[in-house]
Amino acid sequence: MSIEILLQASELKHNAVEFDKVREQDFIPAIEKAIAIAKNTIEEIKSNKEEPNFENVIEAMELNGQELDKVLGIFYNLYSAEASDGLQQLAPQVSSLTSNFSSDVSLDEDLFAKVKQVYDKKDSLSLTDEQKMLLDNSYKAFVRNGALLQGEAREELRKIDEELAGLSPKFSENVLKETNSFELIIDNKSDLSGLPESAIEAARELAEEKGVKKKEAWVINLDAPSFVPFLKFSDKRELREKVWKAYSSRCVTGANENQSVVARIVVLRHKRAKLLGYENHASYVLEERMAKSPEAVFNFLEDLKGPSREAAVKDLQEVKDFAAKECAFTQELMPWDFAYYSNKLKKAKYDFDPEELRPYFPVDKCIKGAFDLAERLFSIRFEKNENLPTYNEDVVCYEVYEKDSDTFVGLFYADFFPRPSKRGGAWMTSYKSQGWNGDKLERPHVSIVCNFTKATKDKPSLLSFNELETLFHEFGHSLHGLLSQCKYKSLAGTNVLWDFVELPSQFMENWLLEKEVLDLFAGHYETGESVPAEMIEKLQKSSRFQAGYQSLRQLNFCFMDMKWHGQYLDKIDDVVAFEKEATADTNLFPYVEGTCNSTGFSHIFAGGYSAGYYSYKWAEVLDADAFEHFKKNGLFNEEVAKSFKENILEKGGSLEPNQLYKNFKGSEPDPKALLRRDGLL
Repeated sequence: MSIEILLQASELKHNAVEFDKVREQDFIPAIEKAIAIAKNTIEEIKSNKEEPNFENVIEAMELNGQELDKVLGIFYNLYSAEASDGLQQLAPQVSSLTSNFSSDVSLDEDLFAKVKQVYDKKDSLSLTDEQKMLLDNSYKAFVRNGALLQGEAREELRKIDEELAGLSPKFSENVLKETNSFELIIDNKSDLSGLPESAIEAARELAEEKGVKKKEAWVINLDAPSFVPFLKFSDKRELREKVWKAYSSRCVTGANENQSVVARIVVLRHKRAKLLGYENHASYVLEERMAKSPEAVFNFLEDLKGPSREAAVKDLQEVKDFAAKECAFTQELMPWDFAYYSNKLKKAKYDFDPEELRPYFPVDKCIKGAFDLAERLFSIRFEKNENLPTYNEDVVCYEVYEKDSDTFVGLFYADFFPRPSKRGGAWMTSYKSQGWNGDKLERPHVSIVCNFTKATKDKPSLLSFNELETLFHEFGHSLHGLLSQCKYKSLAGTNVLWDFVELPSQFMENWLLEKEVLDLFAGHYETGESVPAEMIEKLQKSSRFQAGYQSLRQLNFCFMDMKWHGQYLDKIDDVVAFEKEATADTNLFPYVEGTCNSTGFSHIFAGGYSAGYYSYKWAEVLDADAFEHFKKNGLFNEEVAKSFKENILEKGGSLEPNQLYKNFKGSEPDPKALLRRDGLL
């Protein structure tokens, strides 16, 4: 049967996914069969007459459901990166099936009783640190999903979980539809004024791709490689305003509105948390984070807000003064003006335009640069494999090996360019986690998915410096997945507390300000020459440019998230009004009618970051401190790199993050490292 393609190990090299044989109509029957297999295993665990112990309960449960994990991994990854109409229609049914199964497991009294028997005698068991972590996680997973609830409360939790399981895909679907629905068609060449050649070429090719039937036409849409440079460079203020408003008003009203979806998600999350004995959703989430409590997060954000806001106000005023004095801008500076005049100020201040770097960053050389850096730091090598199938012709597959041997490390898929079937943004994901399958330790299959500037007829794909940072960020996540050396898949790779997961990714961004690293790979796409030393020096000097403004902008999203989730809300009358009040202290511009960030904020309403967006700033403290440690001991110090690999990248979630970090560095992180790096002290 064709559904076995989704369930069983493939015959391809490294057991790679047979993407070329995956059919949409097979997903539901494959999921139903995988759930049936998992349910049978659970019954075997429950009916086992032996004394409950770690192996026959906890380990048996860890190994259960691998068929389901495989098919869901393929489905949800394609749903994000290659979302056909068929997959979108299947999503609610998939969510309902898996939510019901999850509830069946977490509310199974007999199964929980066995888990509790093992947990209650944990101090007398001779367990490794990783086994102790798995036991704790297994017990807490039941408790945090309602195992201690009785009667009507259990049924209410089940109904909440089922409804929530359908709302997140609905939110994503609305955002994707709204993003794809906007096109700014330009047919007057003068309206391209200010745009760099790369943006003009991309817009012309997008018009051809969209089938615009005009002699000369260019298209700007809401994919990041299109609208970001447009807002940054376009001299046409009225068009900048149109694009900014289109992006900022996604899903606020109309057929794809998300206000009602946001309100319902938030209310249900709080009701669920209350049912389980927590004050609010954030209290529930943060129990399993480094921060531990909403109060700790709010205090952390407040500590950063003071110096960030003070610097941000100065940053904004500097842009306003520059726009007025140097550009004769006489109107009120609005959000669609900021990137434009900020970029001009940066160019004037440092005699540096980041677009000057783009010719030195062909995407092929950039990915090779990431590979070369990983080889130098962590002793692994990447080899392209053109024979294994992928889910789209843009996707490239690589085999990863230890540097000086044929020891297989994992598969790495790279998917770089936007298309209508792919959601916006960038992310790393896994098709197979590293860990034990019952017979052997399996190596991981990971993927990074981005939306970079595409190649044109005349030029290869040339990345902006921001896109290069995104590449190295997601590559850092992939290293966390690839280099994992855990026994249990649920603790392997990026399966760590969410305010720790961004450390490897953000850490990798730091290397791009080092000349020694850029010299490894950056080269002009026509001449091959390295980035001139004076240009790198300007990049370094400008790296702190408006760090206060950027920090406050990030804090704006953090506070928005925590205000939605850090207080109990049983009714939300006006999503827009709530957001305005929640972000009043971190907004420097007046509110623009018809806009709302929450309705397009996929990270917290469809991406798993609810009550966790602060983790980006939390991890910035860790990554700034970690990289400072590298620089103090020598940029490519073998012992420091080895310690980072062995104590951070290989250990996954097998130990508490605080302990992992101390094992790496030998001390706690310095909270002021981030403020030092950003020049905010």
